[in-house]
Amino acid sequence: MAVLKRLGRAALLAAIAASLAGCRTTPKLTPQQVEGRHLYDNRCAHCHEDNDLGLKKAPPKLHGVFHHDKLPSGASATDAEVEKVVLAGKGSMPSFAGRFTREQMDALIAYLHTGMRDAKTE
Repeated sequence: MAVLKRLGRAALLAAIAASLAGCRTTPKLTPQQVEGRHLYDNRCAHCHEDNDLGLKKAPPKLHGVFHHDKLPSGASATDAEVEKVVLAGKGSMPSFAGRFTREQMDALIAYLHTGMRDAKTE
């Protein structure tokens, strides 16, 4: 009986060790990514997260947008294509030309590359 308890405990400890080995801490957002999150929260989220404009076709969620080969529109998931869509607009998305500086656009794209980590992960 004691051997079974020891084996059970050893197996449990081995399972815990194996699961912890796969754990990684999520790196904190850089200052640029934090700025991008702020821009997203204030200029993008009301449509892409909340659809508070009541659009008939809700805009796509952008979480992990760069984790795929294609954007929701079917275009290649590249920085240049995302910038083009933001600045020129597409479908029901209006143009944001002139509303982002170069630094702001870079920050927004840097944040989107994080998969849009939540502030709670910092």
